Amino acid sequence: MANRFILNETSYHGAGAVKELPTEFKNRGFKKAFVASDPDLVKFGVTAKVTDLLEKEGIPYELYSNIKPNPTIENVQSGVEAFKKSGADCIIAIGGGSSMDTSKAIGIIITNPEFADVRSLEGVAPTKNPCTPILAVPTTAGTAAEVTINYVITDVEKKRKFVCVDVHDIPVVAFVDPEMMASMPKGLAAATGMDALTHAIEGYITAGAWELSDMFHIKAIRLIAKSLRGAVNGVAADQETMALAQYIAGMGFSNVGLGVDHSMAHTLSAYYNMPHGKACATLLPTVMAYNAPVSGEKYRDIADAFGVEGAYTMPLEEARKAAIAAVHKLGEDVGINMSLKDVVPLSDVDALSADALKDACTPGNPRKVTVEDIKEMFLSLMK
Repeated sequence: MANRFILNETSYHGAGAVKELPTEFKNRGFKKAFVASDPDLVKFGVTAKVTDLLEKEGIPYELYSNIKPNPTIENVQSGVEAFKKSGADCIIAIGGGSSMDTSKAIGIIITNPEFADVRSLEGVAPTKNPCTPILAVPTTAGTAAEVTINYVITDVEKKRKFVCVDVHDIPVVAFVDPEMMASMPKGLAAATGMDALTHAIEGYITAGAWELSDMFHIKAIRLIAKSLRGAVNGVAADQETMALAQYIAGMGFSNVGLGVDHSMAHTLSAYYNMPHGKACATLLPTVMAYNAPVSGEKYRDIADAFGVEGAYTMPLEEARKAAIAAVHKLGEDVGINMSLKDVVPLSDVDALSADALKDACTPGNPRKVTVEDIKEMFLSLMK
């Protein structure tokens, strides 16, 4: 069986990376940019760090900011219409997962108009054409949407999120600049950082994992374990490490898939508008415990990456517990409330569990999961 790996054509990393954007824009022959960024980034001047560069270089652009934290079908459809009217020939996506996901969906529909209803993009849609070229500038250290072939859209009418996996949607260039992420509030830095850790851990143990993806994931786990606490507290060197770590995790999981943590997190976001990273973080130790029996020796590697002494000499069950405990401690240390007690009404658990089971990420879970298993995991976090 052949294993496929898809990455950006080009990526820039490190402080000042975004300054390369005008050069890439011109070298690729683009004429006008459709800048997609969320309202808060516009309000607080983060988007301007990019648009100022465009203006300085005389690059025309049009700004689209009708983007919500969990982007909706309406956001995408209004974005498609705005793009058509703009006369642009590329998209510059500035933001976290929401801006990136909206941009991917817009770009796909522009070149594959038969999917204009948006819902038909769910799963692995049979699109034929690469999306409108996307230049991606992440402003959070977590989603890695700038290097993945995935995006997630919220169906408000049906109260659910759906995952789209499409080789045609990956941004052509990524500018992973920690200076674009430095203004993140502590809570956002913590949630997105734990999202990156979830990507790395789920990707490391997912059913589709193999040697090349393992290399990326274990490195990402090690970097996040070392730097997330400092990044949340504004340590510049740790913020730069997190910018790289989340990208490395994205290189892996985009190509091998995730698991039921993300399936359950998608339902929490759809029902309660819970930030995706916080949902992933809250669920992670519980899902790790569920998957431990089928994880082989990999939890030893995770424990070692967290600095647990004797990870390779202690009994396997003890090493697994140590890995889970280290993840739980990191979540607590960065301010994540590792409970769903005041979030999920008991009356919603059956519907949440059924929706999570149907999520596109569930088949990648290393342990076959049932709706009752998911229900038990939700309930265990509500005590």
